[in-house]
Amino acid sequence: MKTKKKTILLTGGGTLGSVTPLLAVAKELFLKEPNWHFSFVGTKSGPEKSLITEAAKEMPISFYALPAGKWRRYFSFKNLIDPWVIIFAFFRSFSLLRSLRPQALISAGAFVSVPLVWAAYFLKIPILIHQQDLQAGLANRLMAKAARQITVAFSASLKDYGSEAIVVGNPYLIPALDKKEIVLARYGLVNTKPLVLIFGGGTGAEALNEAIFNKLPELLTQTQIVHLSGRGKMIDFQAPGYFQQEFASHQELCSLMAAADLVIARPGLGTLTELSALKKVSLLVPMPKTHQEANAEAAQRAGAALVLAQKELNDFLVPTLKRLLTQVEMRTALSREMAQFIKPGAAETIAGIILSWDKKS
Repeated sequence: MKTKKKTILLTGGGTLGSVTPLLAVAKELFLKEPNWHFSFVGTKSGPEKSLITEAAKEMPISFYALPAGKWRRYFSFKNLIDPWVIIFAFFRSFSLLRSLRPQALISAGAFVSVPLVWAAYFLKIPILIHQQDLQAGLANRLMAKAARQITVAFSASLKDYGSEAIVVGNPYLIPALDKKEIVLARYGLVNTKPLVLIFGGGTGAEALNEAIFNKLPELLTQTQIVHLSGRGKMIDFQAPGYFQQEFASHQELCSLMAAADLVIARPGLGTLTELSALKKVSLLVPMPKTHQEANAEAAQRAGAALVLAQKELNDFLVPTLKRLLTQVEMRTALSREMAQFIKPGAAETIAGIILSWDKKS
């Protein structure tokens, strides 16, 4: 008898923060059910497609794009256009879902997911929504009522979703890592100076980049730097010990994080989760007036990282970096607390929920 093909639909994107946790869950499910297929629905222009292409080398996963509209809580002419984009994506989602016929849908946020999730709800497809950040994002709030199950990374998020949500931590996917000496050789760096990795997420961070560029001559007197600036955001600067590129694959980024003595990054929850898994000493620079500020505050309160506000970069970046590099006990404490910051086992827990739904169907 021919076994019915089963598909799990994953959705998120625009940035990598909502992608890697979903792939971690997919990998866990694939280990348990190797006959299952996975489909990922993301944006046309985001960085997620390259990550899905990479993941397809290890498991059966296909990528589909939907138009992504969102409501901006500030004046923008795009607010006049995007409601029509969302409506179009909603009806396009019905066609896609009928074609794929998934057994379940998993989303970790992102506006591209909203019309797809509600279309899945009307088609009675079971939905799991995962909340990564401490503060519920607008996309997840819009999708929450459609979910059969909501999982959260932190207990503080339960206030947004009620007692039916469960705390699982945050899924992460750490690929096979290159040894530090291999990473250093690839970038033409040495093992006698501290390595600082700087990145602002999958799309880069212009304000963080600008502050780094302004301080590069001073920073390079004490460190060597690998700087992932984001697509289209590189500058014309060359110096010994400084390597700049727009983007790195997930495997390369994780290898760089593991090799670095210090990481300067935006505190999206995906990034924080990988920093926790790798026990990295970190300086976090949250994007102002976003959920990242709550993430950074929680990490700082737990003693897991140091935090600089974006407006403080020009005055305090260099002295803070010097303090971190010279105080061994501080780095040891930060590494220890960062390792405990995110509850482990989230991918296994979420995979278990999906498998329990499949058994009942």
